[in-house]
Amino acid sequence: MAMESIAYTAAAGAMTLALSTTYLAWRMRRRLTSSRDALKTDLGVKDTMLSELDAATSAFDEAFLAVEGDAVRLVWGDETLKHCAQALGLRNIADADFAPRVVEALGETSPEAAMGLKRLIAEGRSCRFEVFAEGSGSVVTATPGVTLVVEGKSSGATAWIRLAIAGGKASLSSGPFAQMAEHLPAPCWICARDGRMVWANDAWLKAVDAPSLDAALKDNISLDRTADAMVTEAIDSRSRREGYRWLTVGGQRRSFHIIAEPLNDAYTCAYAIDVTEAEDSREALKRHAKAHDETLNALEDAVAIFGPEKQLMFHNLAFEKLWDLEPAWLAERPTHGEWLDRLRQKRRSPETSDYAGFKARELEFYGLTHTADDEMWTLPDGRSMRVVRQPHPLGGLLILFSDKTGELKLKAQFNALIQVQKATLDQLNDAVSVFGSDGRIRLRNLSFEKFWNLRGEDIGAIADFAEISEMCLPLVHDRGFWSELKARITDTDPLARAPQSGEVRISDGRLAQWRTQPLPDGATLVAFSDITATRQLEKAIEARDEALNESVRLKRDFVANVSYELRTPLTTIVGYADLLHAQNKGQDPKQRAYLESIQSAAQELARSIDDVLDMAQIDAGEMSITLSDVRLLDVVAEAGARQAEAFKARGVQFDYTGVRESGMIRVDARRLGQCLEHLLGNAIRNASNGGAVRLKATKDGDNLELEVSYAGRGIPYHMQAHIFDRYVGRERGGPGLGLALVKALVELHEGWITLESEPNEGASFKIHLPNQSGAGQSTTAETVIHPAAPVAIMDRLESGDGGIEDVA
Repeated sequence: MAMESIAYTAAAGAMTLALSTTYLAWRMRRRLTSSRDALKTDLGVKDTMLSELDAATSAFDEAFLAVEGDAVRLVWGDETLKHCAQALGLRNIADADFAPRVVEALGETSPEAAMGLKRLIAEGRSCRFEVFAEGSGSVVTATPGVTLVVEGKSSGATAWIRLAIAGGKASLSSGPFAQMAEHLPAPCWICARDGRMVWANDAWLKAVDAPSLDAALKDNISLDRTADAMVTEAIDSRSRREGYRWLTVGGQRRSFHIIAEPLNDAYTCAYAIDVTEAEDSREALKRHAKAHDETLNALEDAVAIFGPEKQLMFHNLAFEKLWDLEPAWLAERPTHGEWLDRLRQKRRSPETSDYAGFKARELEFYGLTHTADDEMWTLPDGRSMRVVRQPHPLGGLLILFSDKTGELKLKAQFNALIQVQKATLDQLNDAVSVFGSDGRIRLRNLSFEKFWNLRGEDIGAIADFAEISEMCLPLVHDRGFWSELKARITDTDPLARAPQSGEVRISDGRLAQWRTQPLPDGATLVAFSDITATRQLEKAIEARDEALNESVRLKRDFVANVSYELRTPLTTIVGYADLLHAQNKGQDPKQRAYLESIQSAAQELARSIDDVLDMAQIDAGEMSITLSDVRLLDVVAEAGARQAEAFKARGVQFDYTGVRESGMIRVDARRLGQCLEHLLGNAIRNASNGGAVRLKATKDGDNLELEVSYAGRGIPYHMQAHIFDRYVGRERGGPGLGLALVKALVELHEGWITLESEPNEGASFKIHLPNQSGAGQSTTAETVIHPAAPVAIMDRLESGDGGIEDVA
């Protein structure tokens, strides 16, 4: 029983467990079925939404990429991503995972794209840019080339990249620059990295006569092969290239300025600017400049054009002849400053004491904005130049030189004639009147009224020669004279109108000279002069001239006789003095000193007599010089040797400077030595004891300058103006006759002498000898003659020794 109860209880419990399990399973199944139905419904909605999103994404040609660290995965837009990969030139895109290669290709399109993607992935910065990539033809566009719009944003640790296809070639013209390029009249095109053209504007298509870009690409049409080579150079060098080409466009020959400019690493833009008009203008300008140059060459005025760099750009033949410049030198295009220096070397520039300032002022004219005021240049050869300066239209300076020497001379002559006429009418004592060919008076002066004792109102009322002659009859009674004079005024015969003159006696005792002079306008000038006093003066002058000639003859005879009379006893004195001096050797020193003083005074008296005779010859115009080629050194040495004893007596040194042994001069050696001897003697007398007398020779062009200077007693200011006057006695502070003779002898050589002196400091006498092109000098050669051995030094001078440099 117990067993049955246990079995029943176990069966009942099992049944209850089974029923409970079945109920729980039913309830679980019912709940799962409800959940399944809800999930199916939600899945259907999601599938619908996903299909709509896929369709929308496919419709807009977009692809989404997610970048997490180094991993790049495609989230959406498989087909769009493939099109982008093909446009970017990627191959083997059949791989399931080519999204990273697309991102790398986008970064390689330009530095801007690489920087934008780097900042997006590394820093989470948003970016947006466009990429123009070559298409492969698999995209919706029929022409190669698409524009990819890349937009990137970050969300958390994930960077999202959206790729959108903006379109094919049609999208290139959608940008502002491309739209502007389409409207440009100049042909413009874009080439890829391999040199293949990928875009061109309508002007390019019109220039090559192509219906469309596709047709041009298909037929491989090019604007110009040289332009294509220029684009290739720009691509390879990644720098701007440009050049000029003549092309046939629209059946016309046109000139284009072609420029190729790299846009980035992949594309280069080129455009051609039509510069035909500019080239035509340039050619026209060249022809105009050539005609202008030919016109300037035909001018008599000298024309020079200096460019902006101050170089000679043009000169006409008159310029070359005016300044006597070598054509080869002018062809080297010297600068303005070099041209001025050349003129100065040839002594053709204006004489100025400040040449540097003159040159600087000339070069300042390059800043002109308008024509400068005219300027006159007076050249050393006496010519007068009118200089006109104006800025050149092409830059630089145009200078015009007009030789106004003849014009100024004519103007001066004309002004002088006007002044003479005015003076004749207003101031001269001659009675001047001008009569026309009709016999009526036109002009007269006040002396005319005074000469004939007439009143001005009476003459003005008559104004006819016949009536005037009637009024003059009381002074000149000869009617035949007046009739003949009237005939000379009114007769048109050239022989009758020839200038005539004569004399007529006036009733009041005066003697009058009359003159007739035909004038260019047909009038005749009639002048009456009172020559009464003139005739008397001529007689007195003739008498005085005879007396003067007689006095000159007497003077010459007197000088000759006196010199002869003086020389005879002087010779006796010198002879006996020499004899006594020779006999007194080794005896009384005081007597020897007396004899030497007698000899010195006799020699000085002989030189004075010679000076007086020379001055008398010069005054009489009888002295002439004989020019010959001599060594300057010989002349100087001989003059110094004559004064050697004087140098020794005063203890004065003698310095030569600038004398070459081989230097030849053309002078009268005797007269030039005489001048130097007088100057040295004057210097020795006035130099300080133990001082020095210097003789310096310098050259300036063809002029030789001999300067004798000393330090010591100078010349007072009040005597400097009269230092070269003759017969200025030494007791009055002058040097006597010596310096006057020096001045006269130098002037016979067509030279001149000048003086510079400060009282108590010394003096400097300069002899200027022109036309000495062969005279030599040396700025370093110097010879000093010491008072202790003057003769020995002279010997060394003559032998070329003693510091004299022999320069060829």
